[in-house]
Amino acid sequence: MIGFILFIHIIVCLLLIIVVLLQQSRGAGLSGVFGGGGAGSLFGGRGAAPFLTKATTVFAVAFMLTSIILVTLSGVRKTTRSAIEKEMERTMGAPSSTETEEIELPIPAAPESLR
Repeated sequence: MIGFILFIHIIVCLLLIIVVLLQQSRGAGLSGVFGGGGAGSLFGGRGAAPFLTKATTVFAVAFMLTSIILVTLSGVRKTTRSAIEKEMERTMGAPSSTETEEIELPIPAAPESLR
């Protein structure tokens, strides 16, 4: 299930990137590279702006929904501990929440030249 949603999420991400890059900005955007001058005849008098705006909205909503679904599903999965955490628990026992352990670090002696 997560794999399928992740696949859809990646496709939506790529499509969103493409649609945003194709939109005409002040400098004509990337659409001019692919013959953006003829886009007016293909999409009507106003060009591709309304279509690309709607497509951006659809892909943005799909991106947000798939992101929320992936976060929700990833929280459902049982979290596993790493091998280090398992070994620490096995050797040291489970730490209790009331225990606090003070660690004393050795203080290095001053060098002979400073004494």
